[in-house]
Amino acid sequence: MGHVSTEIDTPQTATRPDGLPSYYPESYLPDPTDRPSLLKRAGGAILGVLALLAKFGKAALLLLGKAKILTTAGSMLVSVAAYALIWGWQFGAGFVLLLLVHELGHVIQLRREGVPATAPLFIPFMGAVVGMKQLPDDAAAEARVGLAGPVLGSLGCLVPLALYGATGNELFQALAFTGFFLNLFNLLPVVPLDGGRAMAALSPWMWLVGFALLLAAAVAFPNPIILIILVFGGFETYRRFKTRKDPQQQAYYRVRPATRAAIAAVYVGLAIALVAGMDMTHLARTFADA
Repeated sequence: MGHVSTEIDTPQTATRPDGLPSYYPESYLPDPTDRPSLLKRAGGAILGVLALLAKFGKAALLLLGKAKILTTAGSMLVSVAAYALIWGWQFGAGFVLLLLVHELGHVIQLRREGVPATAPLFIPFMGAVVGMKQLPDDAAAEARVGLAGPVLGSLGCLVPLALYGATGNELFQALAFTGFFLNLFNLLPVVPLDGGRAMAALSPWMWLVGFALLLAAAVAFPNPIILIILVFGGFETYRRFKTRKDPQQQAYYRVRPATRAAIAAVYVGLAIALVAGMDMTHLARTFADA
């Protein structure tokens, strides 16, 4: 086979004064005297980039703002799925909604007290939690935040109770009973439960009573959740008692008698109401029902 040449004829290679080939189109060359026009174009490009950044930046801020809602919704769905494996999706969904109402009570009161808080986070078989980014101003405010959850949560239990009265469906009866029990359990006077936060304004010595009651419950009814609360409660109780002689802590726990009496009335009255609610909605089970 013969050799094929790869040489290609090219145009004249004479150059222009600016160093470009003579055949380079004139229209491609910028006019060096048109500096304002170049600046305008460059400025327009910069403004366009800034507009895009502002647009996407705003979208990013909106997504960040919705991240808390998405986290709460996602953890709620996971909890519903976990409870549904044992009790069915209807009970699981109803139970998670009752938990949400309880936690919203804390969130609302925290905002009223001017305390930044996280969005509710649901943990399957552990309930839900709202994190405070700082302690309230005093023990009275902490007690109000603690009691707000069971108060609103107990009111929320009236919804399935009313539905049970209207329909006779035992699903709503079971949800009402479970909700009443959940809020009553949270009134145990031991931190980090809501009742322990109420005791901060009454008598911190009640934490020891609550811890003893919870320990007795753990022995009588062994349960990993109770054990976890015992561990956290023990550390928190020890920490608070260790610093109780600090002047700043003494000022924190100083509560007016009238406020203390009001908190005690809400605490005792709510506990009695919840016991009555549990008695009203108790569903007797037999081995034949199992």
